[in-house]
Amino acid sequence: MGGVRGDGRKGKPMQFRDRAEAGRELAEQLRVRQDKGILPHPVVLALPRGGVAVAREIARALRAPLDVLVVRKIGARSMRSSGSARSRATGLRSSTSRRCSGSG
Repeated sequence: MGGVRGDGRKGKPMQFRDRAEAGRELAEQLRVRQDKGILPHPVVLALPRGGVAVAREIARALRAPLDVLVVRKIGARSMRSSGSARSRATGLRSSTSRRCSGSG
């Protein structure tokens, strides 16, 4: 299985074995901020198709609730390889038991 690539600090490329490793690396950086009080009550939101594996590691490290945002890709006829997304929250329940509502 190929690695996951990302941009490191100072423009140096980084490569991870998998998405979970990328999540653990990001979680380490966020944990420092949490320990300083910059992130007192984090909530981790993930997008399906890759984002959940990253977010799971972050939520675990920060001991934060994790929720998944399901979005639908809206294709653009003039550019088939491109698309845009729209999210709409309508009475969703997050793992923090707060009720979200609205439209987007």
